[in-house]
This record gives sequence, structure tokens and C-alpha cells, in this order.
Amino acid sequence: MEISGEHKKIYYSMGEVAEMFDVNPSLIRFWESKFDVLRPHKNRHGKRLFTPRDVENLKLVYHLVKEKGMTLAGAQKRIKENPEGISRDMEITDRLLKIKALLMEIRQELKSGGAEEVYRSGQAVEETVEAEETTTQNATDEQVAHTEDKPRIVEQTLF
Repeated sequence: MEISGEHKKIYYSMGEVAEMFDVNPSLIRFWESKFDVLRPHKNRHGKRLFTPRDVENLKLVYHLVKEKGMTLAGAQKRIKENPEGISRDMEITDRLLKIKALLMEIRQELKSGGAEEVYRSGQAVEETVEAEETTTQNATDEQVAHTEDKPRIVEQTLF
């Protein structure tokens, strides 16, 4: 459903848009009759031509109706009230889904034998951290010992 920068077109055909969303063209025509934000251009033959903005508006409708399970009336109301908020919610959802996919991929790698390598690299990191902590602690101990060797000057105050 994402339109990359290189492949952005001025207009998309009904077939292309239906394929992007994996829906029937009849559903897009139906939504067009129900949502004011969906107003594709029509050429002189009556074929619908969708701009990238039309596709973004269709994403909003798809997200609310198909992904969130809202009624058409509820989706219409949300789009009229706060279209920017819906766009932000969609972006967040997309990002979370990408993170989830990445985590699932990592999990699969760990299950398929990559765990030994991850364990070894994790162990090396732990050893490095422990060595740095020991070095830091030794330096601190030396500073304290060196400070204790110095004579302290105590000032007396006379009243």
C-alpha cells in the first residue's frame, strides 16, 4: 500500500488502486459514493484516475473500515472530525508493524541456530563491560588510596 518516491505517478487507474489495497474495484466505487474525501478524476471515457492524494484518502478509509472495523458512518465522522489524527495513527501503526516484523525475524533467527552466535557475542559484550567496570573500580580505589596518603590540613579558627 505504500507508494515509493521513485514510482509515484500523477494518476493511478482503478485496477492499480484496487491491487494496492487488495480489494475489488466495486468496493472502491462503493466507498467513493459514501465518503466525500474520495473523489477521483474521470477521463473523457469515464475511467477513474486516482491522484496520490486520492490514494492517501483511500488509505484512511481502508484503515478505519477494514483494519479498525469501524462502521461506514463512524469512519465518515472520524474523517470529518480529525483526518490528521487518523493519518498519525496510521503512521504509528505502520511503524509498529514493521518493528514487530523485525522482532519476529530476529526471533526466528534465534530459533534456527543463530542463538549460539548471539549468545557468544552477548557473552563477549558482558566480558567487555565487566572488564571496563573492573578498570573503573580499580582507578577509583587508587584515587581514594592516594587521597588517604596525603596529610590533611585542618584550619583552626580562633574567636
